[in-house]
Amino acid sequence: MNENENILIKAEFNQIVKTYILVYVLGVLLITVVGIPIAIAWICGLGQWYSRHYFEKLYCVLTEKNLRFRMGILFTVDKTIPLENIQDLTFYEGPVLRHFNLAMLKVETAGQSEHSGNQMKLVGVVDAHVFRAKVLEQREKIKSGLYHSGDNRSIQIELLEKIAASLEKIEQKIK
Repeated sequence: MNENENILIKAEFNQIVKTYILVYVLGVLLITVVGIPIAIAWICGLGQWYSRHYFEKLYCVLTEKNLRFRMGILFTVDKTIPLENIQDLTFYEGPVLRHFNLAMLKVETAGQSEHSGNQMKLVGVVDAHVFRAKVLEQREKIKSGLYHSGDNRSIQIELLEKIAASLEKIEQKIK
């Protein structure tokens, strides 16, 4: 991503995501026999520390041409997805997410297989429907060619003016 690219909207994440992470990981640990001793440490404070720091590291912005997402503590994931590659943003509310009054936005990209590890999931975005609509609206602007940054637009106008001048010369020669 170009660091000079304008940020159109920055996603805000709901504070309840911390509790969701705490409960979700605890549930996964309790399902496995090996995870039960770790679950005790998770409840005693490790989970609160992890979920708080995980929440602080969540970052998602919509720029003029990309959707950028960053998360993680030990293993940081930083993804930049060009808007023209986004096929859809799926809005998902499962029973656990609904209990916490949260939603998940799953970004589907071109050429992505269903089980690839290349998916981007945003859990707990405040006003997820509005964020989704803005991303899809910006994607349509990019795909239809309606959106251009200032420098790119001036280059295109200059090129169109040259083409128009060339066409006028051709028309004069034909006459």
